[in-house]
Amino acid sequence: MNMQGREPHFVQSFDRGLAVIRAFDADHPELTLSDVARACDLTRAAARRFLLTLLDLGYVRSDGRLFRLTPRVLELGYAYLSSFSLPEIAEPHLERLVAEVRESSSLCVLDGEDIVYVARVPTSRIMTASITVGTRFPAYVTSVGRVIVAHLPQQEIDARLARARLDPLTPRTVTSADTLRAELTRVRRQGYAIVDQELEEGLRSVAAPVRDRDGTVVAAVNIPVPASRNSVESVRRDLLPHLLAAVARIEADLRVTRTRP
Repeated sequence: MNMQGREPHFVQSFDRGLAVIRAFDADHPELTLSDVARACDLTRAAARRFLLTLLDLGYVRSDGRLFRLTPRVLELGYAYLSSFSLPEIAEPHLERLVAEVRESSSLCVLDGEDIVYVARVPTSRIMTASITVGTRFPAYVTSVGRVIVAHLPQQEIDARLARARLDPLTPRTVTSADTLRAELTRVRRQGYAIVDQELEEGLRSVAAPVRDRDGTVVAAVNIPVPASRNSVESVRRDLLPHLLAAVARIEADLRVTRTRP
């Protein structure tokens, strides 16, 4: 690597352009040039060039002061999803699972330090957490994240724990690397994960891993529920068997389908 810790092939301007796109989110749907410069640690002149380029390409629009992403940015995610057949395979099984348990269910994959929702079947119940395909959460506070990470090689688990920022998102969030390491060991042994109000107070979630034809864990399916209606024991007793059966059906389809998880 070079002095900046980057490989020689690294294109810094491309990295900065992607950072400009990522600066927009649900909490910041509109940004000024100064906002973007500050969020991306750019000069105003550099931020202006990136924004005007994105404007020319149709990825942002502007009223002269405020900039906002356009629907065209969805093309970037669609290119991935269109080549990633696992969500398509999983969706009918998620629909059946949701019909059985009358709770929402999602399929998630690991991306860096986060999990990303790639398929979701909601119920009509309104949850505090607004989740759609593409939503990201830190892996360490989610049941899907823990169940995927738990099945990584131990060396990678240790490296992830060494660099993880275990911020307390609720009073129940595990913030000790040793405690989390022990929990991951337990999750791997039992084959599922239950997270109790660590991501959001009042929200419990159970998840199970999805394996490809080679037995490698490539994703996870979850069922999130309100803690007011579901104890940890009822989640394990009433929801987990349906979840494991749905995952088994997804894996059975994966074994006979060419897919690129």
